[in-house]
Amino acid sequence: MRVPLSWLRDYVDVQLEPDRLAECLTILGMEVQRVERWGSDWQGVVVGELLAVEKHPRADRLSLTRVRVDDGEPLEIVCGATNIAPGQRVPVALPGAVLPGGRSIERTEKLGFVSNGMLCSGDELHLTGDAEGILILPPETPLGARLTDLYGDWVLDVDVKPNRGDALCLLGVAREVSAATGAQVRLPDTVVDERGVPVADRLAVEIEDTHLCPRFVGRWVSGVRVGPSPDSVQARLLAAGLRPVSNVVDATNYVMLELGKPIHAFDAATVARDAGGRARIVVRPARTGERLETLDHAERELGPETLLIADRSGPLAIAGVMGGAASEVSEATTEVIIESAIFDPVSIRRTAFRYALRSEASLRFEKGQEARLARVGADRVSRLVSAWSGGTVAPGRVDSAPDEPQPGRVAFRPARIRRLLGTDLDAAEQRALLARVGVETEPAAAATPVPVAAQPRPLAVPAAAGEALIAVVPTWRRDLVIEADVAEEIARVAGYDTLPTKTPDTAMPPWRPDPLELRDALRSVLVGAGLTEVVTPALVAPGHAEFAWPVGAADGIAGEERTAGRPIRVTNPLSENRSVLRPGLVASLLDVLAWNERHGRNDVAIFELGKGYAAAPDGTAGEWWRLGFLLAGDVGAATWNQPARPYDTADARGLVELVARIAGLTPPDWTPHRDGSPLHPGRAALASARGAGGTPSLAGLVGELHPDVAAAWDLRASRVLAGELAIARLSGGGRAPTHARPLSRHPAVERDLAVVVAEAVPAGPVAATIRTAAGERLADLRLFDVYRGSPLGPGEKSLAWRLVFESPDGPLAEADIEAAMARVGAALLTGHGGRVRI
Repeated sequence: MRVPLSWLRDYVDVQLEPDRLAECLTILGMEVQRVERWGSDWQGVVVGELLAVEKHPRADRLSLTRVRVDDGEPLEIVCGATNIAPGQRVPVALPGAVLPGGRSIERTEKLGFVSNGMLCSGDELHLTGDAEGILILPPETPLGARLTDLYGDWVLDVDVKPNRGDALCLLGVAREVSAATGAQVRLPDTVVDERGVPVADRLAVEIEDTHLCPRFVGRWVSGVRVGPSPDSVQARLLAAGLRPVSNVVDATNYVMLELGKPIHAFDAATVARDAGGRARIVVRPARTGERLETLDHAERELGPETLLIADRSGPLAIAGVMGGAASEVSEATTEVIIESAIFDPVSIRRTAFRYALRSEASLRFEKGQEARLARVGADRVSRLVSAWSGGTVAPGRVDSAPDEPQPGRVAFRPARIRRLLGTDLDAAEQRALLARVGVETEPAAAATPVPVAAQPRPLAVPAAAGEALIAVVPTWRRDLVIEADVAEEIARVAGYDTLPTKTPDTAMPPWRPDPLELRDALRSVLVGAGLTEVVTPALVAPGHAEFAWPVGAADGIAGEERTAGRPIRVTNPLSENRSVLRPGLVASLLDVLAWNERHGRNDVAIFELGKGYAAAPDGTAGEWWRLGFLLAGDVGAATWNQPARPYDTADARGLVELVARIAGLTPPDWTPHRDGSPLHPGRAALASARGAGGTPSLAGLVGELHPDVAAAWDLRASRVLAGELAIARLSGGGRAPTHARPLSRHPAVERDLAVVVAEAVPAGPVAATIRTAAGERLADLRLFDVYRGSPLGPGEKSLAWRLVFESPDGPLAEADIEAAMARVGAALLTGHGGRVRI
């Protein structure tokens, strides 16, 4: 917000230099981003006196003038304005002057006469909005004085924070200056000279939803003569960054900058009358199909979520955002309705964004308005309109909620404030600091509740007798709600630079488990295995949300269950491709693969730890964590001892086994998955593993994608392997405890076993049979080869296993090993029809 210093001095005495004042405001939290000299671009412009004005002999629209700017010879200047006369004092741009916008003034010849400079209009100087004639200065203006010395001003550009809507005006900044310097704040005069027919006989107001419009104050001014505002008013508005329009409109903008209260003026003749002859205004939501041409002359289609100021014939304005072109004040206006209302901040913000119409008015409404300002603003505007346009203010007001709220009361504990701030400010000093910002204090009764939280639900704690004080919060300070707010205000006024720097000496909490331990461990091991972590958006296209990835096996993992329901769609998406929350990770990983292939990278090994989402039938939203991975292309470059090879299902299975081991789970069990798309029939399996106590702790689906899925993503890879796993504690928890086992003092014994089974027999059940039959001395079991071909028969395969036996009690006898191997062979024959291959 731009704050002209001369205007600010109307409300508070400012003795500080601009830079020092900017520093004081910044320390108070009102950051001054820039201090500029408004009028510094009037280079070479001085005050001159017109000695003579004569018609140009060769041009009907030009005049020859003689102008005195000092004790030297008068200057002859050719001028095209018609409002000049001898004896007037005017701004003169001398040869070599530079005007706003970089316009240079030189000595020129015009139709045979030399012009030694230029007489300036207010618009050319950006001093007023009048471009029709020369700016006529007061007769007492010092001759020859530089215009920048007379009318220039220092302007502070203040960054007002979102919670301080009360400071988004000159009066609010004046209160901050008062807090910093101790100077008294002067309020603008709002006393109105009322005459004529009462407002109640001229205007009626109806509000359909008092939540959207808690208060509406209307006033009536008759007999106005619309024209330019006084030059001094125009200069102030321009310095503050607003364009002068007319005396009536400028009065509303002047008060908005002065008090922070947006106000609108309607041409009363354009408002429809009721049966009693009164102009009748209705504040209501728009109806479907209604349209309004706003002041920027753009016709806008309105919807039920837009709040309107209307009459019986239709919309007059978008409430709190912008007025309508049909009811704007024009030169023909003689009767004016002053509207000063309080609107719901959320509604105004949404409306402003919906129509891309964020204005100075909507900016202030969005931050919330003090209810009292509706009355004060209406009175102030009425007074200024009457003074600047000669109108008569009708007696009384139309006020929908004349009972104004009382100041807020917030209990606080001075001792607690000291602990929060780390200072030794006693209660008297704290009360004095609060008084500097208009917050009075008084003793609190015994057991007075002290508010310590407002959101998400109010929370208060009782105070002991004599422990608390009551802060009586002015109605304009909507940001002081809980005890911590009072502490912040005391720190702000005392000066953040005065607070001692102190390291907290509170005892540190005991060790706590890292809720991300499991995720971090999985990231580390998967990156070490050669995969790259990706992070993809949770918002996806609708087609991705419909991608059916079988996840039923993951529902048995406690704490990681998937919510059964429909996808969650974003109400107002930025793009259709980012409109639905994804239910799983595989579709997003396929997008990453497709992007890499389009950029020439075909070997991709990636993983993601992310969430899936869905809406339950009862309307609640659910989310769950998953580990997804994808492998495509070759494992790596060829080396001297190993050729390059494509990823296969064994690589995907190995990753799952690695994950289970890092999570502290049992080796995974595998069950064939033959349901088809999106996975290749016969090349997919359900994985499951258990944790301590046999609790299901890992479940998911792993396999090769069906060719139809690869074609839908336009993938070039001949094989794409993917998996999505639910893992216990993935949403937040540590790894399972690692139980160390003493190393055996006796050597282990290894045996290799090749068993021939039918092609349809999975390796998982075979492994389970071997473990059961081998007994408790089997320490490890691994499948290290799968063979098909001669001399095996058609439909047969050979599974080669390595068995490791250990005993903590003593060396294993050969007879014991042979007995265990015999039991294994018999069990394989009985359970799977397998035979041991010699």
